Amino acid sequence: MRLDGKVAVVTGGGSGFGEGIARRFAEEGARVVIGDLRRDAAEKVAADIAEAGGTAQAVAADVATREGNRALAAAARESFGRLDCFVANAGYTYSNKPLLEVSEEEFDRTYAVNVKGIYLAALEVVPAMREAGGGSILITGSTAGIRPRPGLTWYNGSQAAANLLAKSKAVELAPDGIRVNALAPVIGETGLLETFMGKPDTPENRAAFLAGIPLGRMSRPLDVANAALWLASDEAEFITGVVLEVDGGRCI
Repeated sequence: MRLDGKVAVVTGGGSGFGEGIARRFAEEGARVVIGDLRRDAAEKVAADIAEAGGTAQAVAADVATREGNRALAAAARESFGRLDCFVANAGYTYSNKPLLEVSEEEFDRTYAVNVKGIYLAALEVVPAMREAGGGSILITGSTAGIRPRPGLTWYNGSQAAANLLAKSKAVELAPDGIRVNALAPVIGETGLLETFMGKPDTPENRAAFLAGIPLGRMSRPLDVANAALWLASDEAEFITGVVLEVDGGRCI
């Protein structure tokens, strides 16, 4: 059990990559707080984990607010007594379209969740980890912040910020024993697929995206979950400031 005894918070844990991470962490012994805007989705994942013999708690939270992040950190400490790992996985995007057609509301929400959410999480999580003598923070960024696709310019920028924030936080928090790393998945088989594509999910449209991925498929929640599991485990105790590309070779 690679996370036995550890307590983890996973935001956006009600579906997609976050759900995959929450389930995988629980399988490896972690007690998991599942945060999501949709309480019913978080509760469904938590119930499935419990049914499989794991331990999980659902919390409805908006990571774009201080209150949401405070609720997540508090749930970990009050229910399980500690906080070892915080996975800032929740993300937002708009439908693929020309950069001048993105509304100010869409822009603001993208940066509120993808960038400001990382700042707000740090305000709540870092003090708790300092008290505990260390911890691990994971940020789900994206290959969009490394090798951007057209039609997602402002989203690409938010993911570049997420990737770099992981590196900068890693340097600053290293003396506290807090490791910070990022995951950079390529476009994945999740509920946001058509939003990223900006077109229907048809075999023909998928083929255009797959052509740029050397291993020939999109990412899956288990791909991201396995990468997150390693970074959160003690096996990666000397790894910090890494942006791990989970991309089938997309960024080569």
